[in-house]
Amino acid sequence: MTNTDTADVAATVRQVAALARAGSELVRVTVNNDEAAAAVPRIADALDRMGLAVPVIGDFHYNGHLLLTRHPACARALAKYRINPGNVGGKRADENFRAIIDVALANDKPVRIGVNWGSLDQSLLTEMMDANARQDHPADARDVTMEAMVESALRSAALAEFAGMRHERIVLSAKVSGVQDLVDVYRMLAGRCDYPLHLGLTEAGLGAKGIIASTAGLSILLQEGIGDTIRVSLTPAPGGDRTEEVQVAQQVLQSLGLRSFTPQVTSCPGCGRTTSTFFQEMAQQIQDYLREKMPVWRQERPGVAEMKVAVMGCVVNGPGESKHANIGISLPGTFEEPKAPVYVDGRLLVTLKGDRIVAEFLEILEEYVASRYGSEAVAARS
Repeated sequence: MTNTDTADVAATVRQVAALARAGSELVRVTVNNDEAAAAVPRIADALDRMGLAVPVIGDFHYNGHLLLTRHPACARALAKYRINPGNVGGKRADENFRAIIDVALANDKPVRIGVNWGSLDQSLLTEMMDANARQDHPADARDVTMEAMVESALRSAALAEFAGMRHERIVLSAKVSGVQDLVDVYRMLAGRCDYPLHLGLTEAGLGAKGIIASTAGLSILLQEGIGDTIRVSLTPAPGGDRTEEVQVAQQVLQSLGLRSFTPQVTSCPGCGRTTSTFFQEMAQQIQDYLREKMPVWRQERPGVAEMKVAVMGCVVNGPGESKHANIGISLPGTFEEPKAPVYVDGRLLVTLKGDRIVAEFLEILEEYVASRYGSEAVAARS
């Protein structure tokens, strides 16, 4: 999701483009006022002129029914509407929700019904809390809240279908900020419906905390076969790169073996045998090189995302790990002979020495990619 002011067309286009080029397959933008709604068609046009076909989803709260009705060009330009049933309008919630569904139907757009425990429908929650309090053995408040989230999503989906929305055009989400809560609520939701589910830990946090918490929650659910789309919601550092969210989400999927997005670099953590920082620097340079190359390779080198590269720091596991990779290099550890054997598809190709090891390895890597994943190589293997 972008964090620009959507009304700032240029800034939003730049960020959507950056997210798409990083590999995001859906991008959501805030549509919170008339200025933002009016900007959406211009954003879509600019992306189209850039050759970026990434679907842009509108995120609506409180006034979505008004904005979509007042700005038909916005309604047409968006690929999907996200509706938060807790923020659609108090006593007129059903009426406002129905208005959004009517616009979606008129424009043949799917919807995501996105429940969030930070903005859960308070009337529903109160109703369920009161009913729970009357029980002989009341459930824990936390469990009632989880049940209310699932109920909110399912009631809203039923209302959307009653209004004419096809079952397969509805996506559900139920976002919380705790890992165990996330696992529990999605297990409940997945057990009670067959709608596509969008997963994400909402407000995951900063840096390592946000990355680790998101990875923990998403991995459990994905391993169980729960989830159709995912988002990693990180608080960026001041001036930070929003595309970090995309990289983390991709790495979660790739680490689980569900999808491949970029060649994987295996590198050792270092120990007393690797007192030099050279192997660390080389691993970083190679990873940066691969990431820089991927936008082009993704188009021209089919299959390259499956490639495995090893950068090892000493003789203990270096040669063995390098043989397991498509291409690997085992650098000399402390007191080892100053040479670096390079293995390609399990066999020793060459031994590098001197101060051009990195440059020479990257040349070998580039040649390997061209021969192994080029269009001619793919045709020859097929």
